[in-house]
Amino acid sequence: MSSRSVEFLKSIFGGGIEKKSVPLSDSLGMEAIFGAQNTVAGPAINATTALRVPAVYSAIVLITGTIGSLPAKVFEAAASGRRTAKDHAAYRLVHDEANEWTSAGALREQLTADALLHDHGFALANRVNDRVVEFNRLDPRSVTIKADEITSEPVYEVREGTRIRRHDYRDILHISAPLGLAPIKAGREAIGLAVTLEAHAAKLFGNGARPSAVIWNENPAGGNGDGGAKTISNMRTAWRQTFGAGNNGDPLFLDGGWQHRQVALTSVDAQFAEMRTEQVVEIARLFRIPPHLLFELSRATWSNAEEMFQSFLTLTLRPWLDAWEWAYARVLLTPEERAAGYYVEFVIDDLLTANAATRALTYQQYRAMGAMTANEVRAGLNLAPKDGGDVLSNPNITPSKPVAQNDNGTAGKEAA
Repeated sequence: MSSRSVEFLKSIFGGGIEKKSVPLSDSLGMEAIFGAQNTVAGPAINATTALRVPAVYSAIVLITGTIGSLPAKVFEAAASGRRTAKDHAAYRLVHDEANEWTSAGALREQLTADALLHDHGFALANRVNDRVVEFNRLDPRSVTIKADEITSEPVYEVREGTRIRRHDYRDILHISAPLGLAPIKAGREAIGLAVTLEAHAAKLFGNGARPSAVIWNENPAGGNGDGGAKTISNMRTAWRQTFGAGNNGDPLFLDGGWQHRQVALTSVDAQFAEMRTEQVVEIARLFRIPPHLLFELSRATWSNAEEMFQSFLTLTLRPWLDAWEWAYARVLLTPEERAAGYYVEFVIDDLLTANAATRALTYQQYRAMGAMTANEVRAGLNLAPKDGGDVLSNPNITPSKPVAQNDNGTAGKEAA
């Protein structure tokens, strides 16, 4: 290692570092310098290498894409129900655009992806006359979270070139991964094993999908009397030329009594495919996603797919949506506005479309038993309230017996 490299390592780890004390193959050194750490399976996993695993890429695209596509709105709670506060200055930032070149949904995708890959996602709130006018994404690797020495409030130090700028927590839109730990770091070994299995599959099929073969000769001399060594070398060369790239369809000719037998896939080879499937399930578990949403359909049926999608909304998306709603409120709404009933909420009606029948039946039952008013049902459907909709009694339900009618349609005496 050169003296310049040693000085570079000293600047990161401090003094007292000898040339042989921090080899580049050491996992801790790799983690600190390059942001990657070797796994037991072999490959180093970081944000770049993890995204090359199809299951990881699909999981991140699913979560970020869904959060980015859901509309968020500013609401105001009132005695007669809630209303959409389109006149509030924060409405445009959460519903329409984060800045002139980034939509609100695109910013949510970027910051959620940062949290999934780097623990946290950050955006700086630019203010004019104490009003937020835009959000700009920050590189999560340039932000350090600290606590104020006096108030213990969170503060954010952002590295801008050689300068460090400090920001109040009200000026940083902050999204964290669960427990503040990115899934790709929590499941580094599972992702590393998936990389290893995929590399093995690529090597297996890289030579025409042909497994190892056995070539033998019952004549110990190899059929040519030269001890077999030269013949075997020549045959190995001929094999590589025959089955090399672009020559997979050429035949192989054997003479001198040599015989060929292709080895069939063993039970271990059959379990290899099961291991690859299990790694998809493991990565789905890591991101808390039902496996069928990563197109692992071996456990999905028509009867349970809808319920698993509901679990995706409840167990996977709901914590992220709650975190986003509070992150928006913390930066865009003052404590006085929050106390007055202003809040940010996502509209998830589109995600419930697949379960519309169950949803309608539930509302119908609550309405019939007098547990919800018509306006409360309409609020759940993201509809505006209507006059007379705050009465609990349901006009479609008549508790008394129906009144008998005469042939002319007028009410008559109740039948005995």
